[in-house]
Amino acid sequence: MAFEPPRRLVRGLSETYGESVAGEWLGRLPGIAQEAVERRELTVERVVAPGGGSSLVVLVRRPDGAPAALKVAPPFAGPGPERAALTHWKGWGSVELISGSDGELLLERLHTETSLRSLPEAKALLEAAGTVRKLWVEPVAGHGFETVAERTAREVVAMREASDPQVVPLVSAALDAREELLAAGATELVLLHGAFSQGKVLSGDRAPWLAVGPVPLVGERAYDLARLVRDRVEDLVAAASGASATRRRVSKLADALDIDPERLRGWTLFRAVESGARALEAGRRQDAELLLEFADWL
Repeated sequence: MAFEPPRRLVRGLSETYGESVAGEWLGRLPGIAQEAVERRELTVERVVAPGGGSSLVVLVRRPDGAPAALKVAPPFAGPGPERAALTHWKGWGSVELISGSDGELLLERLHTETSLRSLPEAKALLEAAGTVRKLWVEPVAGHGFETVAERTAREVVAMREASDPQVVPLVSAALDAREELLAAGATELVLLHGAFSQGKVLSGDRAPWLAVGPVPLVGERAYDLARLVRDRVEDLVAAASGASATRRRVSKLADALDIDPERLRGWTLFRAVESGARALEAGRRQDAELLLEFADWL
C-alpha cells in the first residue's frame, strides 16, 4: 500500500518546521511507515484522512486480527512526551498505548470519524469537561515534561515579531496576561494534555470518549482548558451574541471544573492570540481573523 501523507499533514509540518525540514521527512515517510508495518506484522486497512497535522495515522490489524492504529511522527516534532504521557495515563481518559517507540506508536483503535464535534455544543462541552478532568493527574518524579512557563516562553519569542497592525495590540495584551498569570503563580502542577479540544476526543468501544493527540506538559489546569473555550470559534464569531456567549462559556467551564475564571480568561486570551498570530504568519488569514476577533472579546 502507498502511504501517501494527507494534505493536512503536509501543511501542518511545513508551517511548523519549514518546508525543507518537513519535505525531507515526508519524502521518506512511505518507507518509514512500510517498515513499521512489516516489523509488527500488521495488516493495513487505510490511512486516516484528513488526519492530523503532525503525524500519519494508519488503521491496521495486529497479527491476531485485533484492530489498532499505527501513528508515525517525525523525530523533530519531539514525539517522546506523547508516549510518556500515554504510558502514565494507562488509558484513563485517553487512548491506550499498546506498544511503540517515540516516533511509532501502536494505539487502541478508536472511531476516528466521530469526535465530540459531532455532538450538540452543550453536550460536547459537558463530555469534554468529564474527559479532560481524568487526564489531570500528578506527573511522576523526574518526568521531564515542559512546564507551561517554558512552552509559552518559546511562543512569546515568535509573538513579539508580529508586525501586523491588527495583531500588535492584542499581542501586547496577551503578553501582559501571561506575565500576570506567571507572576501570581499557580498552586498546582499536574499533567496536561496540551492541545485539548473537542476534535481531540474520539468515540471508543472501551469508553464512550477518549482523548488523543496530546502535546503534554505540566502546569495548571486553566492552561489546558483554555483551548476548549474557543472550540467552534467560527460559530461564535458568526453569532450576534458571540461575545457574551464566550464570556458565559468561560464562566461555565471554570465553574464546572473548579478553576479560577480569571486565570482561565487570561490563558484563553494568550492561547488565542498566539494561535492567531501564528496563523497570520502562515498565510491563513481567515483563521487568524476568527481567532483574533474571539480574543478581542476577552
